[in-house]
Amino acid sequence: MLKFMPPSAESALPRNGFKKIKSESNIVTIDVGGQLFQTTKQTLNLAGPDSLFSRISESASAQLAPPFIDRDPDLFSILLSLLRTGNLPSKAKALDLQDLIFESQFYGIETFLMNSLSNPSHFDAFNLEKSLILPLNGRDSPSAIATTPFGSVHVAHGSKITSFDWSLRKKSTILTQFTAVDSMLAISPRLAAVGATDFSGLQILDLENGFVKETLNWENVTKTGSTVQGIGSSPEFLFASFESSRRNSNSIMVYDLNSLSPVNEIGHYEIYGADINSAIPATKLNWVSGYGLLMASGSHSGPSGVLGNIKFWDTRSGNVVGEIKENVDCFSDVTVSDNLSAIFKVGVNTGGMFFADLRNIGAENPWVPLGERKKVVNGKKEGSGCKIESHGSQVFSSKGGNIELWSEVVVGSKKSSKNGMEDDRLFRKNLMGRMKDMGGSRITNMAFGGNKMFMTRKDQQTVEVWQNSARGF
Repeated sequence: MLKFMPPSAESALPRNGFKKIKSESNIVTIDVGGQLFQTTKQTLNLAGPDSLFSRISESASAQLAPPFIDRDPDLFSILLSLLRTGNLPSKAKALDLQDLIFESQFYGIETFLMNSLSNPSHFDAFNLEKSLILPLNGRDSPSAIATTPFGSVHVAHGSKITSFDWSLRKKSTILTQFTAVDSMLAISPRLAAVGATDFSGLQILDLENGFVKETLNWENVTKTGSTVQGIGSSPEFLFASFESSRRNSNSIMVYDLNSLSPVNEIGHYEIYGADINSAIPATKLNWVSGYGLLMASGSHSGPSGVLGNIKFWDTRSGNVVGEIKENVDCFSDVTVSDNLSAIFKVGVNTGGMFFADLRNIGAENPWVPLGERKKVVNGKKEGSGCKIESHGSQVFSSKGGNIELWSEVVVGSKKSSKNGMEDDRLFRKNLMGRMKDMGGSRITNMAFGGNKMFMTRKDQQTVEVWQNSARGF
């Protein structure tokens, strides 16, 4: 509670070590729980016009005695230091995070606390450690996870979606209309786009209040329903890959991310007989901001093995500007890195890692193996179930219960190939985590939010949180 002391004759005299500060002074004295603090108006105003700190700064000139705040001085000291430097002091680890959150909400600076603890720029791939296990209610294992830029995470398990706020302390669960959610993307901390391969329509869910805000549908020429195969987004648009219920047509719809109104339709294919391999529905949609293109990838198993394709779409014109047809060691999973200007895949047959330079997509075989070439042993698909995601300038690949971290190594001199591009790009592999973090059930999902990595495993009703312990709480 904030109490401003009424002016009196006594307030002008020294008391408890306090000296009267002239009204034009930039220094502000605040009494918090009986302990005096001195700071500047500039520091207080950093908190923003709607904060309690800003109100204290505005009223300081008219007060003859320091304003009194009936709160904990130890917590105040931590938050004042946060305002001054933008970071929490090391002594903050001795306090309970939930207490700091409540106190930051009281003073109106929770955003500062969130930025200090979950800032994406603090993500350190080489120092990630398993730091927290988030429990889920029920018996269903996670089928999809979605994150926001400052570290809140939504987890689909069975017909439910459980959301954890940025601090990962506050949890809420809603029940959906789906038997199981297969695709999910966070539009905001409270909104998510959700789809399933056995339930028609793309639903926009209000996860805070537990209701369907809007349902987006696509119909083919026969007017049959359609299911969602994949979801993606750019700063402006929401992308959804649909397949008709009869599995004879598919398309990618482009929606305005704010209004959710349709903007364009790309890649509409009607499948007839033997043409099935030319119109595989996209199950993963990745926006490549540096090129302004959408990468759509999909695969399917047939008599001749696993086939797939990777297409790069100009979403405004609806044209394909690059394509890779996968018929030799098709990808188990594929991702694209804007920072590294490359595509990465795990071969479903060999389990080997490959990359393709984005400037070399038109080549007949653009894939370059990372590490030694692997061979198929007894027809076993070594890469089946492997996951791969890029984040920053690193690529994360799951192999069973472990994660490999791939990074590009700067080479002293590089040769130029005939097409003018650099050859001999070198990538190195690191195994992530401490020895006690290694192994476990097969990894089923990986996602990144704030300064954390989130991971789920087969047949486990939990979410693992990996972060840099130096910044952990």
